[in-house]
Amino acid sequence: MTNLHALDPLKYTIEGQCRLLGVSKQAYFKRDEDVLMRKLAQEEFSLDYILEIRKKDPGLGGEKLWKMYKRDLTGSKPMGRDRFEALIDRYGLKVRKRVRKPRTTDSTHGLPVYPNLIKDFIPTAPNRLWVSDITYIVIWLDATHYCFCYLSLILDAYTEEIVGWSVGPTLDTEYPLRALEMALGRIKDIPKEQQVLIHHSDRGVQYASKRYVELLTQHGIRISMTEDGNPKENPQAERINNTMKNELFKDKRFTALDEVIAAVAVAVRFYNEERMHMSIDMLTPREAANCTGELKKHWRSLRQEHIKANQAAIQAEKATVPMPHSAAVTHTQSV
Repeated sequence: MTNLHALDPLKYTIEGQCRLLGVSKQAYFKRDEDVLMRKLAQEEFSLDYILEIRKKDPGLGGEKLWKMYKRDLTGSKPMGRDRFEALIDRYGLKVRKRVRKPRTTDSTHGLPVYPNLIKDFIPTAPNRLWVSDITYIVIWLDATHYCFCYLSLILDAYTEEIVGWSVGPTLDTEYPLRALEMALGRIKDIPKEQQVLIHHSDRGVQYASKRYVELLTQHGIRISMTEDGNPKENPQAERINNTMKNELFKDKRFTALDEVIAAVAVAVRFYNEERMHMSIDMLTPREAANCTGELKKHWRSLRQEHIKANQAAIQAEKATVPMPHSAAVTHTQSV
């Protein structure tokens, strides 16, 4: 009856069909109401089922959830698949698609690489060591489709200040170069021959490229690179990547490149000028830029402890080395 009325309401009126079938209009609408209530009860029951399963497995995808629902409710008239998926969508219960992690480092380029100069190096002033890295940020095109953009960062290892950054849609060298050019503004007044700065990065093609290396060399900056893919060889760069993505960008969902660029600008300003850091005695990076000498860490650095222990052992060994005989004689004679 309902289907005929929906096809042609003027030709197949509800009143006419009720007379034809010998039922009252009240009985028809009562039946319609009963169907609606059964549907609502079915949806409520199904929603409770979904929420109960999600408590046990928050990341369970819709496909498996549907199959479990159909299995567990066999014989109890479960709702159809389309209605089930619509219910998940209506209540915002879709599991966000897992993002594949893109590779940001390609060290199979055949370009010249450089040794790791900072294994035993602890900077004690600004602009003594910069560390660089590239990380990815997700841009969502819709609920399930996404692409990546790439954030290039340069961090002063002494002050923890982000001195250069750039966001680009690709991994082209152009974007790390922009970050480097921004950072170079900090040392533009220091003559090349007086430069004591080290630039440390991984062996990615961007940092080994002719243009990047030439720009560093032009400013008298020594080049240091990791020896393999171990994150421990560039720990500060790894930490700033994690801070940007999992702290400053926590729960942010970007839908365009311009949004990412604007968000990075705000995050960098806050990070440099307002956020206190346990690595630099609870100062902000801008405050630390006015300091020299060792800054207290409010956490234990095994790397620094190891470096200091090695340095102390070397000094102790030098102090116990006996003076050559000729030198001793000269000393005695001078006395």
